[in-house]
Amino acid sequence: MPTGLIALTVVSVLVYFGLAQRVLDRMHLTDKEALAFLALMVVGAYVNVTLWRRPTQLIVNLGGGVVPIVLAGYILSRPGTAVEKGRAALATAITAVGVYAAGRLLPSEPGTMLLDPMYVYALIAGIVGYLAGRSRRGAFIAATLGVILADVAHFIQLLMRRTPGRAAIGGAGAYDTVVLAGLLAVFLAEVIGETREKLGGGSPEETHEHQLRHIELGSTLGTPAEHQVEGRRKENDNK
Repeated sequence: MPTGLIALTVVSVLVYFGLAQRVLDRMHLTDKEALAFLALMVVGAYVNVTLWRRPTQLIVNLGGGVVPIVLAGYILSRPGTAVEKGRAALATAITAVGVYAAGRLLPSEPGTMLLDPMYVYALIAGIVGYLAGRSRRGAFIAATLGVILADVAHFIQLLMRRTPGRAAIGGAGAYDTVVLAGLLAVFLAEVIGETREKLGGGSPEETHEHQLRHIELGSTLGTPAEHQVEGRRKENDNK
């Protein structure tokens, strides 16, 4: 059984028993939504669609290519700041460049590497995605879409050179890379982010939500400064 499918199965169990609720809340996903996307990724792993045939064949896997793109777009469409969304887009581009560069620089023969290239690219995408994306949503989007964009860039390169062959977007080993990269990025964001939150007194998401509630409360009851002025007036009137 492919590593990506094993990882998705484990995550599905965690989500089903409510053990990933905190992470899902930060990513603005419900349990049912998360399980639906996970199921689509598992089933879609066995569905390949050929989009281009000559001179280089382009095959897109449903579970490792299409569903992650839809999931990333859905997560990005949820409520959030423009800064976070812009950072996620920039982080995706940075991750894609990092994965593509690694593919060009690392040995072409898997046997000459200590780790399988699938794990190497997943590590690069997960780490770079977290560092560039910062938030849990941004890290996941950057890691998954970064791998997919790197594969697209590879296909474009083969197409421009008119090189016969086959490029798989989210399929074969790329499926495991996309899944592991996304999970690693979220894991790093959760562990490191949780530590920073405890040391700094709250997460960026919580801080933003607190600011929104503060603004809403201020618009209804007045700002703290206005309350202070009103209090002083009442004290002077009593005197």
